[in-house]
Amino acid sequence: MAEVLVYVDHVDGAVRKPTLELLTLARRIGGPVAVALGNGAAETVGALAEHGAVKVLTHEAAEYADYLVVPKVDALQAAYEAVSAGGSPAAVLVPSSAEGKEIAARLALRIGSGIITDAVDLEAGDEGPVATQSVFAASFTTKSRVSKGTPVITVKPNSAAVEAAPAAGAVEALAVSFSAQATGTKVTGRTARESTGRPELTEAAIVVSGGRGVNGAENFAIIEALADSLGAAVGASRAAVDAGWYPHTNQVGQTGKSVSPQLYIANGISGAIQHRAGMQTSKTIVAVNKDAEAPIFDLVDYGVVGDLFDVVPQLTAEINTLEG
Repeated sequence: MAEVLVYVDHVDGAVRKPTLELLTLARRIGGPVAVALGNGAAETVGALAEHGAVKVLTHEAAEYADYLVVPKVDALQAAYEAVSAGGSPAAVLVPSSAEGKEIAARLALRIGSGIITDAVDLEAGDEGPVATQSVFAASFTTKSRVSKGTPVITVKPNSAAVEAAPAAGAVEALAVSFSAQATGTKVTGRTARESTGRPELTEAAIVVSGGRGVNGAENFAIIEALADSLGAAVGASRAAVDAGWYPHTNQVGQTGKSVSPQLYIANGISGAIQHRAGMQTSKTIVAVNKDAEAPIFDLVDYGVVGDLFDVVPQLTAEINTLEG
């Protein structure tokens, strides 16, 4: 069975959910070999082995934290070359974050391979892995494969259910020689993002968003209350963000973040194509809007025509009652 390299996204040893999803997808096409880098890499082994990693390549060095993506690309290239000594990997899988896509693109260029970004599914094919993508603002679904080299594929969060599949998780130290470019861009400072206690927007299973219809920053408390009752992340449309009602980091849409949760609840959002492009791959979509002709209703699984200031508090109260 061919090996599949999986780049591990972790924070000081705590493996993030998109990586566990990648391990599930990797098992469809080969034996997952996880590549864990930086501080806490050794602490990732337990979670990785529990979710199917047959081998874990680790390397800790200050360069991963002190500089931008090039040290990580150097390490992933070293992992690719190490695995290739026993036969080319079936694929290299990377989480589809902004950093992940840059790492993947640089690696593909270095090893002379094709790249597929923002895949939402992955399956084995006769001529190599076949990736499913949602394209043209989610108006079409395509299936594609890389025709040259080892496929480098980035996968959007929430594309697969996390499945435990205990494996050996044999640990091997990865030998990495950093290139001259690795130290070209130094990180001069970091500011911790203020924690809301809610899930990360792009990784959340449930997202509750507000738009122009929320009509003010102070009214986002209604959206937040519903999100908290569901253990959800909070999103916002571009109109709400541009008005200064909610932070840009929470914008969902073509010029914001793309999300693909199990449940997406749009409140006071008309459904412009810019917003739809960022959430159209959600598994179940619910909308609350007082305009029965709003474009969002062409997309939803369930729609409520009504004033969000009446509907959302009732929904929140009902959920809290059920949980109580």
